[in-house]
Amino acid sequence: MITKFIDREDELRFLERKYEDKRAQLIILYGRRRVGKTELVKNFFRGKEHVYFLSSKICINEQLGQFITSVSEALEDETVMDLKPNFETIFKYIARIEKRLIVVIDKFSYLMDADKTIVSLFQRIWDLYLNESNIFLILLGSSIGMMENEVLGYKSPLYGRRTGQWKVEALRFKDLRSFFPEYSVEERIRAYSILGGIPFYLQQFDDSKDVSTNIKERILTKGEILYEEPEFLLREELREPKVYFTILKAISYGNSKFGNIMNVSRLNKNTLTRYLDILGKLHIIRRELPITEKNPERKKKGLYKIDDPFFRFWFRFVLPNVSKIEEDVERAYDDDILPFLEQFVSFSFEDVCKEFLGELNKNKQNGLPLRFTRIGSWWHRDNEIDIVALNEDTKEILFAECKWQNKKVGIKVYDALKEKSGLVKWNTEERKEYFALFSKAGFTPGLKNEEVLLYELKDIDRQ
Repeated sequence: MITKFIDREDELRFLERKYEDKRAQLIILYGRRRVGKTELVKNFFRGKEHVYFLSSKICINEQLGQFITSVSEALEDETVMDLKPNFETIFKYIARIEKRLIVVIDKFSYLMDADKTIVSLFQRIWDLYLNESNIFLILLGSSIGMMENEVLGYKSPLYGRRTGQWKVEALRFKDLRSFFPEYSVEERIRAYSILGGIPFYLQQFDDSKDVSTNIKERILTKGEILYEEPEFLLREELREPKVYFTILKAISYGNSKFGNIMNVSRLNKNTLTRYLDILGKLHIIRRELPITEKNPERKKKGLYKIDDPFFRFWFRFVLPNVSKIEEDVERAYDDDILPFLEQFVSFSFEDVCKEFLGELNKNKQNGLPLRFTRIGSWWHRDNEIDIVALNEDTKEILFAECKWQNKKVGIKVYDALKEKSGLVKWNTEERKEYFALFSKAGFTPGLKNEEVLLYELKDIDRQ
């Protein structure tokens, strides 16, 4: 399988800017597993003097031996092999090199597991040898909790030493055009609803085949990487995978409120709060409040949803049907996935529409009647609006509905949206209102005479 490297322009500009700064650099790159951190740094150091070391789950002495070999081969210097096998001696040697040298330590969290003093040791190495050198040191890690707390945290020995950090996020929907050039925008939205923006997952699909075929061959077939990926990721990245699995199962079965999750998982309040926070940092789940809530970070109430599209698909369709899938993939797909797939895609379509509006919002000549500062959803009891974007300063607000259906959207949908907008208690007396509709199938002629923004799939595809 050929690895595609897509986008990452912002990340590469950041690294290049730091590289051009001649001072010593200690860069922390982190992000969830499979998000493409390694490919990012490999594209960055291509054509530059570098040492790349991939840590692994072996004892520290063996890793030191491998690191010495990596340095010796990269520098084409056999005398390195005569150095004492410890990081301090090796980096002391590297610090004397006059040329700019990139040193990448991938999976740094594995080193931390192998030697609990490694962060303190790197603080000593930086202070004594590296901070006045020509080194460009990059530490990569997938364990977000560990990297944020033990490397970037206030109590970390390395706190104040780093010269930059970057959390590598999932790709956006618009980046899928490069992954799937043969797909229509409709098929790309389906693929995105299943795989999200994780490059490794996107690599598994073949756009010469339709999405349904890819689901059956690449997700529902035992032995394929994606078949057990969520379980594998939880075991690999988290210290108590069974607990996280229990929480995700509870959420996937419709328990979106904190109290319901606590009852199903049988975890106490403080423990559940901590685990939900970690799942949120991994972008596996998200906590949502109506966008009009003031100070949402202080609100204890909210709804928890599985944020990662592939985890959402896997927990919704794969986990509950494992026995049936292993017996007959075709029957499991036809009975338990296909009838519900379009409804499932509709939830991700809302995210695609939010991204579309967000991109328009960055462009001054965007055709939008307002520049919004916040975007999200709104709900109250049985009423909800897919997208609400607002500007607190100008008191402007945009209401939007997203319809993933084969029927053209007509005036009734617009009228219903206007009626629901009246329930939104936000600057009620002085706000300026705007309306937008997104439709997979297009719009009836009558809507074009209304004061409403209309967006079809072709509009999203042009972005």
